[in-house]
Amino acid sequence: MPDNSHLQRHVGLAVAYNAWQHYQVTGDLDWLAGQGAELIIEVARYFSASAVHDSQTDRFHIAGVMGPDEYHDGHGHGVRDNTYTNVMAAWVCARAVAALQELAGHPRDDVMARLQIGEAEIAHWTHVSRRLAIAVHADGILSQFDGYEDLIELDWASYRNRYGNIGRLDLILESEDDNSNRYKLAKQPDVVMLVYLLGQDGLRQQLARLGYPFSQDDLVRTVTYYLDRTSNGSTLSRVVSASVLAGLDESRSWSLFREALIADLDDTQGGTTREGIHLGAMAGTIDLIARSFVGLSCDPTRVSFAPRLPPRLPNIRFQFAYRGHRIDLELDHHTLRLQLLPSPAPPIRLRVATEEVSLAGGESHTFALAPGLQPAEPTEREPTERRARP
Repeated sequence: MPDNSHLQRHVGLAVAYNAWQHYQVTGDLDWLAGQGAELIIEVARYFSASAVHDSQTDRFHIAGVMGPDEYHDGHGHGVRDNTYTNVMAAWVCARAVAALQELAGHPRDDVMARLQIGEAEIAHWTHVSRRLAIAVHADGILSQFDGYEDLIELDWASYRNRYGNIGRLDLILESEDDNSNRYKLAKQPDVVMLVYLLGQDGLRQQLARLGYPFSQDDLVRTVTYYLDRTSNGSTLSRVVSASVLAGLDESRSWSLFREALIADLDDTQGGTTREGIHLGAMAGTIDLIARSFVGLSCDPTRVSFAPRLPPRLPNIRFQFAYRGHRIDLELDHHTLRLQLLPSPAPPIRLRVATEEVSLAGGESHTFALAPGLQPAEPTEREPTERRARP
């Protein structure tokens, strides 16, 4: 099979995303001025230059790319308006503008002079961030890319019965003189990755900024639609799916989390572990605990928590850093306790639901979790291959 992975331009978007997250957590303006802003701005420049404007609709389009899915490469020519790529490109363009705003004063002037940025270019980033095109199915589900809705449905039951492990459907179809470009399927989450990175509210806000109304029901139906059409051919696939489902389908999330944990212990891909462990998936399971089970998120003003501790997990303990503080966290099904280690850093705000406190180094606080934040009683273990809908 030809390798067209060079069409996966979205990798640069992940670099910019991580740069912005680093700044959110550290608040390091010197780093933003010296390295971070440049990373974000150069990625924004690439995608804003790649976007072609349609003056009749005032929409920008990006063609010739391959999304995280990897099963659709447009027969070597790439696809048009991959939703993951376009949404994240719009997000990064907005972050480029935000980075310069954060550096108000001489740091902003220095960055603009060093990178030769003019006001017209900043206005262009803003325009692209609001008018990139997103393909949507007739029923409101986000389309993976322009034309995805017209593809053929795969007979999933038939392929599972014939092959068992269908993680690499692209190779299976190739062996049958067929091609994955023809079908509604994915190797790993593509559109669903947007919920993983931006969160449910963040994705809906980003789509609203682009002019696409997207309800919570639309989000749930979109996640369900794509998880039912994903072969999980990557160890990272279950990490993303489990994280997203933590807020939608607790039982299915726990099952996928356990599968992600044993990927290398059981060599679930049938021989790949001996060629090297899947370190990204291992790190992803840790991120999943913090991001989804604890519901930890950071912005410049506070650290927020939305605990969703699975019934079979009695407690979680770890330490994390935020803006000069080290914070010990302990979560069980009834309380969330935060202990700040001694530090001269300014006090920080911490929030659970509607309760918010300000703590300085050496101080602690215990949040009592409201009944709505506590899980239901444990049920019998779900079968690994259960396909319940969120």
